[in-house]
Amino acid sequence: MTGAPDVQAWQPGTVREAAGGIAALTIATFLALTTEMLPVGVLPAMGHELGVSESIAGLLVTVYAFMVAALAIPLTLWTRRLPRKGLLLGTLAAYTAANLVVALAPTFAVVAAGRAIGGVAHALFFSLSIAYGSRLVAPAFTGRALAIVTAGASAGFVLGVPLSTVLGTAVGWRVAFGVLAAGCALTLLLVAFLLPAVSVEPAGDGAHPERRARRGRLAAVSVTNALVYLGQYTVYTYVAVILLAAGLSAAGVGPVLLGIGAVSLVGTWYAGVTLDRRPRSSLVLVLVLMVVGLVAIGLAFPNLFGVLAASAVWGIGFGAVASSFQTAAIRTRGATPDLIGALVNATANIGIGGGAGPRGAGVAGAGPRRGAGGGGGPRPAGVVAGICRRQVGAAVFPATPGSGTPRPEPRPPRARCRQVASSTTFSR
Repeated sequence: MTGAPDVQAWQPGTVREAAGGIAALTIATFLALTTEMLPVGVLPAMGHELGVSESIAGLLVTVYAFMVAALAIPLTLWTRRLPRKGLLLGTLAAYTAANLVVALAPTFAVVAAGRAIGGVAHALFFSLSIAYGSRLVAPAFTGRALAIVTAGASAGFVLGVPLSTVLGTAVGWRVAFGVLAAGCALTLLLVAFLLPAVSVEPAGDGAHPERRARRGRLAAVSVTNALVYLGQYTVYTYVAVILLAAGLSAAGVGPVLLGIGAVSLVGTWYAGVTLDRRPRSSLVLVLVLMVVGLVAIGLAFPNLFGVLAASAVWGIGFGAVASSFQTAAIRTRGATPDLIGALVNATANIGIGGGAGPRGAGVAGAGPRRGAGGGGGPRPAGVVAGICRRQVGAAVFPATPGSGTPRPEPRPPRARCRQVASSTTFSR
């Protein structure tokens, strides 16, 4: 697989040298995440105005996610010869159109069509941005660069979704989508100015003796990524419903989502400072926090204070998940960066769609206790157990960055994982 190099292609270096391009990707990621998740905050209002139930309105997230999962790899393969920067700008133009269609839509069917346009854009955008971020810097800085780019997604949770929710509650969800369309258009211009062009390197040697092992590691990272996102979005898609059922006022949903997003930046920061040094113990710790938080939401419900406290723990853990799995996938070298980005994007959205779908709708129907405790927590817990196993964790999520073979450690990997788990009061 080869691609035509962009004009004056960028030479990878340090994070500081690539600061302008990384900032552009971060801002674009912020708008992309906000576009994907805005229906979460205004789900009740959208369902009421469009004359559909909350579970049907939730399909705006489900169908979007499954479109991304289905299209990420095919679109990445079909566009592999196109200049990366021009293609990325095309996705931002599509985001702009998608949000404008939703803002002006007279019926639920037209809203769904607008979301479909966004789903196509999303299928390409995150596949491109993951690969783009890794190409802007030298391999030694991959973890930090992707953590910064992923901070845009965390900022989407911190500012984008909550502020759009507040705006949608105050003046209507259509206005929120209209403002988001304008933001996407401005970001398109910013990215065109700041983001340097990169070349698409040819595919690796198919006869390489480690080819099969690398692909196996990439497959393992992709599957565990899907499981974690499935547990996360079994709860997060219906978080507004959970908060309202716990006694929070409609006006309070936006500020609470703002708080959850804010604490997730702590996890994003932690990933940035640890992924290039100790990726496996870092990932285990954040997944443990996710499990504890998700299970605690189910146990605390309907006590509002308990739900809010558990949500804060949950948010910190999830803030580091995206960059952790993106970095792990890139370092497997199981495919080209673009195809790896597509796999990570697709499997994450399989989890998102599965969580937002009929099984996730049980949170709204059967109750948050069942959804968080019975659906959200066990899947990430199973991933933690798998990473802690020597034969899985050491090869797929090495203790130190490299080709997949960790350096000798003072303690066996299993003991190291138990130590991390016990420090967060979680037991396998």
